[in-house]
Amino acid sequence: MNPANLPFDSEAMLEGLRGWVECESPTWDAGAVNRMLDIAARDMAIMGATIERIAGRQGFGGVIRARFPHPKQGEPGILIAGHMDTVHPVGTIEKLKWRREGSKCYGPGICDMKGGNYLSLEAIRQLARASFTTPLPITVLFTPDEEVGTPSTRDIIEAEAARNKYVLVPEPGRADNGVTTGRYAIARFNLEATGRPSHAGSTLSAGRSAIREMARQILAIDAMTTEDCTFSVGVVHGGQWVNCVATIATGEALSMAKRQTDLDRGVERMLALSGTTNDVAFKVTRGVTRPVWEPDAGTMALYEKARDIARSLGAELPHASSGGGSDGNFTGAMGIPTLDGLGVRGGNVHTLEEYIEVESLVERGRLMAGLLATLE
Repeated sequence: MNPANLPFDSEAMLEGLRGWVECESPTWDAGAVNRMLDIAARDMAIMGATIERIAGRQGFGGVIRARFPHPKQGEPGILIAGHMDTVHPVGTIEKLKWRREGSKCYGPGICDMKGGNYLSLEAIRQLARASFTTPLPITVLFTPDEEVGTPSTRDIIEAEAARNKYVLVPEPGRADNGVTTGRYAIARFNLEATGRPSHAGSTLSAGRSAIREMARQILAIDAMTTEDCTFSVGVVHGGQWVNCVATIATGEALSMAKRQTDLDRGVERMLALSGTTNDVAFKVTRGVTRPVWEPDAGTMALYEKARDIARSLGAELPHASSGGGSDGNFTGAMGIPTLDGLGVRGGNVHTLEEYIEVESLVERGRLMAGLLATLE
């Protein structure tokens, strides 16, 4: 089976993808994510898949597991793992409208990662239309909480990965047309400063501002960044009344490292910030952590297979480890051959200018089809 002969059509793919992108699905809106999962479930049911709905927890949306018909159903096969949540709040579609401008198409979540999820299904659809039976059975798992570290579905992803021989992750492709064969370790932290309240006018000096302490700690955290381990504070909340000295301020921080040992040291440094200064308490607690994923022989053999397919399609396929986390961190760290970054090429993810390169829908669709058709 030559994937170059499959009749992928970028315009038809865009038409189907539009409905996915215009169904906004921010992580913290479980109802919105579930509506997106409903659309994907319906599409896969039409394709003949057996659909299982797994209820959400911790306030997140649910999970969809789809198993496609296969003579070896139930045996270890290929898991395609993707997330349907985005960082864009409902209403973003009014600011970042679906639009096609030349070789680019824009929309919230179109690159990260609805475009990759959609082309994965199109690859399965094209193989089925060609009456081609893949050597291994295919399972698709769509989850609701990757953008916040996968706190509610890591166990499901790891359990499903353990039942399969390979994991393919259609997160956005690299700018050089490459794929991802490893990811950095990532740790999240919750921050809380507790001060002493007072009136901001007549008794100002009696108060101890939690906001002031949080600001001081943010500068200290940012200053901890080195080439081996980065630190940043991305969320801050504090105060309730402008005429009151703030009693509570909260925040969230992120640390990222190329090696697990560097992250472990970074975690120790962050936790050591907890304490009390000038009657203001500062507390750091550890949140969701993604383990480092370093490519092993299994992952590199999977990559070599993908590179050979890409070359047969007339393209080079470089690889590298990536700084941003994904659910590939979990499956790769488990030692299961994992290939990430198989999705669309694009740019400006997580912004109001997020886009994909339209031609990559077909290019990456054929690459995905080639993998599904040859992995055994």
